[in-house]
Amino acid sequence: MTADWRNLDGLVARADALTGAWGARARASTTRGQERAILRLFGVDGVDAAGRPLGGATVDRWLAGDPGGLATGIALPFAMALLEYDVEPHQLALDIATGSVDLALEVELLREPDRRAVAEVEARRLAATALARIDAERTVRRETMDVLGDAPRPWLATTLREPEIEDAIDEATDLIGAGLDCVRIEVPIGRELAERLTDAGRTAREWQPNEDTDPTRSEPVPTGSRRALTRLREAIDQAAAERHGYMRLAASVPALGAPDGAAVAAFERIDIVESDAMAEIVSESVEPERALADHAFAHRLARRAGTNVLVGAGPLVVAPDMSSGIPSDPSTRAGRAIALQLLGVGLARADGLDAAQIIVGGLPPWLIDESHPGARAIAEVSVRRALFPGHPFAFVEPGGDGARFRAWPWIQAAAAVHAGDVAMVVRAPRRRADDAVTLAAARSAATLASEVAGATRPGELTGVALDHANGMVAAALATLERLADTGWRAVAGDSPSLGSSQGPGWDSVAERTDPFDPFGWFD
Repeated sequence: MTADWRNLDGLVARADALTGAWGARARASTTRGQERAILRLFGVDGVDAAGRPLGGATVDRWLAGDPGGLATGIALPFAMALLEYDVEPHQLALDIATGSVDLALEVELLREPDRRAVAEVEARRLAATALARIDAERTVRRETMDVLGDAPRPWLATTLREPEIEDAIDEATDLIGAGLDCVRIEVPIGRELAERLTDAGRTAREWQPNEDTDPTRSEPVPTGSRRALTRLREAIDQAAAERHGYMRLAASVPALGAPDGAAVAAFERIDIVESDAMAEIVSESVEPERALADHAFAHRLARRAGTNVLVGAGPLVVAPDMSSGIPSDPSTRAGRAIALQLLGVGLARADGLDAAQIIVGGLPPWLIDESHPGARAIAEVSVRRALFPGHPFAFVEPGGDGARFRAWPWIQAAAAVHAGDVAMVVRAPRRRADDAVTLAAARSAATLASEVAGATRPGELTGVALDHANGMVAAALATLERLADTGWRAVAGDSPSLGSSQGPGWDSVAERTDPFDPFGWFD
């Protein structure tokens, strides 16, 4: 199958048709994750008596008593109970989690029009308080940038290695002093995902503290937890003031965590959230409707908060190869990835995010293992620039070591010349002793690429780059056509999540049946 990479209208039209249908359904659905996030927005935080996240424990207890309640949502029963028991949201959540309060009683009260009316007023009050806090953090971001100034693009970022917040703050401060513009953290997996993975017989990678943690220190706090992020944000702001330039905070959110991650980002002024529905479906086997609904909620919350959303370069799709028994070539794998990235970006745009707010991944991490990676990288970026006009790019370095990984900065810099607006370059974590040297090298490469891009005009693709680009577009068109014809099996194969009760999220998504919307973003 051949294609001209410069003729992308058919590819975009096919993607738009799919995102239009999927997005409408996703925006009309709710999930366990969304209901947990709504409780967080209402002021529910911390853990219950058993050490479980309180929002999740509350939602679990509520749905255990009313399995069909997900479709109507927790907002109104929770608001009704607040009025009935005259307590604060945190205390009410504790009472629900322990079984002291059963929201089934409040559901019955909501059948009375006058009681429902006062519950709606209370729910809107809670939502207005949350939105005011989100708006305040957005204002702080803007005013801090006005005072300190913004770092020039591309921002240089890296992931914190320290798992505990005390050590992570020291690490972040050192990195900022060495020239970092953005601190990136990985959010630990949530309890829902951990339990579902365990039930499915899969290993759940749980957070572990440092082996040499001081035993006299108070209970260790995971760097990516909500409790830690407040302190990390304060430390970063202090370091930014000393350096006289705004510092960004980025977070990588795990599967099933998009709604809660977006709520935390809005409250804690996280500037960039890495969140990709397509990767959850293909790589994590999350039930597609659950993933799409979660991300639709997260996108609308990010829009309000002014949070940038980073959509990766597309997951590695190998299910068709496994079915046929024939490995695909690099351009075919690249085309599948860019088709899914096009869908992910299209869904975010349909949910209200503008192009400038959506950062697109420029290169898939596996490209470094292929022949002629430099030429292929230029093709990858050229196709993406044509597909995503107005979107800033990000280049995320894959982890690892050896000669092939040492080549990544040069491959990235060569490709970035063709990328136009590059928002950020994320380098893989290294030994702390090497930070100053590696940051300086990354800064030099990024700056040089920006200067060359500003002084030249990209020329025509030839040779390996042209063949790779044409192969990408052909494979992307074929992938979207198969998705339209056969559904998610076209890219996920016979995943347990597709058509069965084994994949993460299969039983935790429902179409909303109650039109009430305290936040004003569900319609």
